[in-house]
Amino acid sequence: MNDRRIIDIELLRGVAVLGVVFHHLRGSLFSEGSGWLDRAAAYGQFWWGVDLFFAISGFVIARSLIPQLRACTNGTQFWQRTRDFWIRRAFRLLPSAWLWLLLMLLASLFFNRSGAFGSVSANLWATLAGVLQFANVRFADSLFRYEYGASFVYWSLALEEQFYLLLPLLVLLSRKYLAWVLLALVLAQLFTWRSVLLMFVRTDAMALGVLLALWTARPSYRRWEPRWLGRAGLGPLLLVLCGLGLGWLATDGFNVTHYRIGALAVICALLVWIASYDRDYLLPRGRLKNLLAWVGSRSYGIYLIHVPAFMLVREAWLRLAPAASGGPNEQPLLALACAAGLILLLSELNYRVIESPLRSRGAELVRRLGTSRPPVTSTGVTSC
Repeated sequence: MNDRRIIDIELLRGVAVLGVVFHHLRGSLFSEGSGWLDRAAAYGQFWWGVDLFFAISGFVIARSLIPQLRACTNGTQFWQRTRDFWIRRAFRLLPSAWLWLLLMLLASLFFNRSGAFGSVSANLWATLAGVLQFANVRFADSLFRYEYGASFVYWSLALEEQFYLLLPLLVLLSRKYLAWVLLALVLAQLFTWRSVLLMFVRTDAMALGVLLALWTARPSYRRWEPRWLGRAGLGPLLLVLCGLGLGWLATDGFNVTHYRIGALAVICALLVWIASYDRDYLLPRGRLKNLLAWVGSRSYGIYLIHVPAFMLVREAWLRLAPAASGGPNEQPLLALACAAGLILLLSELNYRVIESPLRSRGAELVRRLGTSRPPVTSTGVTSC
């Protein structure tokens, strides 16, 4: 099992979550019509951070899981490894996700004088969708039609959970043709018009991440290592240019194109490929990289927490400064500072109190299940 932490992947996680946080400033912290945000959105939008997360998830999960599954010699071993994987994922993701779903629901009930958290009924349905992992389908159905609720970011978490459930089954069914099946999935989406529903079940970037993980086992992966980035020092420039290109493709001017999401997925997979070597190609070691890697290590909590934190600042603004009719829009720098401090504090608490302890408990449960298996016999299960 290859679980080595890749610092350059953490760097990309940090970039991805910062992009998503910036994207949600408009509408979650500041009301629509904020001039500077509207002007910025005309030149670049940062929702592509979600696609970068998808590419990272596909790579990281497949890099660890697929070699384990392919090494199994019978069905019993396969399902034991799959069960262990699902247990670790559940303990890693669900406690934090369910906690913040509950807190947003409670906020809509008891701390919602401004209406920032939305209606109670919408949040009840959103909580159900988040817990049962169909938030992406509900979000697609609600878009421009009815209120979703405060936990709208859970659509991408639901899609990733669906990916975690289906990937072992895909490995089992496709066997040695897995790479071809994934490539066909990518190509089919590249030439498909993305309806609202297809936008929220898109798997291009995840499939490319899995393909990259499969490629790392081949000699050609090392032969194609982009060493020239390190020699020429062009990595930071490439990272900036890719970010700008992704932002440009995400603007409204590309809404009618068939290729936009596919192009975003390819660029995100390119960044993950460069980061996968963990040779500081994208950014040299230093304070900036350490900061972005730290943000990346807390990215799951930041992703869950940033929207409720924005709404909490709006609600507090109404209660503490009721005469400020424009709310946070009137003092954007102060609002940003309050929101950033709240996000960093809550995400760090979530990481230390919820994420890390529950991840360890999941790993311990898997270890206990492994030691409780019946001993191997000549007619029984062999190790994989």
